[in-house]
Amino acid sequence: MNLIIDSANTCKIKDYLTYLPVVGVTTNPSILKKEGNIDVIEHLTEIRNIIGKNRTLHVQTIASDYTGMMEDAKKIAESIGKDVYIKIPCSKTGLKVIKELKNEGYNITATAIYSEIQALLALANGADYLAPYVNRMENLNTNPYTVISNIRNYIDHNNHDTKILAASFKNVNQVLESLHKGAHTVTVGAEVVDKFLDDANINKAITDFSNDWEEIHGNLNI
Repeated sequence: MNLIIDSANTCKIKDYLTYLPVVGVTTNPSILKKEGNIDVIEHLTEIRNIIGKNRTLHVQTIASDYTGMMEDAKKIAESIGKDVYIKIPCSKTGLKVIKELKNEGYNITATAIYSEIQALLALANGADYLAPYVNRMENLNTNPYTVISNIRNYIDHNNHDTKILAASFKNVNQVLESLHKGAHTVTVGAEVVDKFLDDANINKAITDFSNDWEEIHGNLNI
């Protein structure tokens, strides 16, 4: 399981790194807003230092027009490092930006994907990651798992290197189903990550084992 943390909370990220198979961090303007009135570049640089160079960092542009998105992308890469993945919404303008940035050698994560055709267009323009919005598609009565499965089949059949980075989750089952249907990676927010091991049965089993041992041996040491 390749897990990317969808958060800009440095305390959470540090904690997850101690026990989860974290391969990267994703952010967007809404996620960064949760951290308050921060110096964004300084904060993102801190995240990069926390996760190290062996994990991926995905940062989204702010502007909605072509010129602004291009400027945002270059500022992000210049400030944090060329190895950062620039997140570009998969709109008409976004596809134009993706195509140009890839021609200039930037890493790209195509985001805000709600349909298979968006994903295939971003794939054709060279995006490194495709981020289908699972929960949001479900809310629009679109089956995200069919979309993920079809994209994965297309990628495999055509020997593309592009990876599916499933996003937008509200529960653990959505994460698992996305992986079952072929997502290479999932990016998950803290509200769902914290539910991964939030099972009273786990704690009960641990307590029962400890009690059984202590009843016989009088302590909890081997």
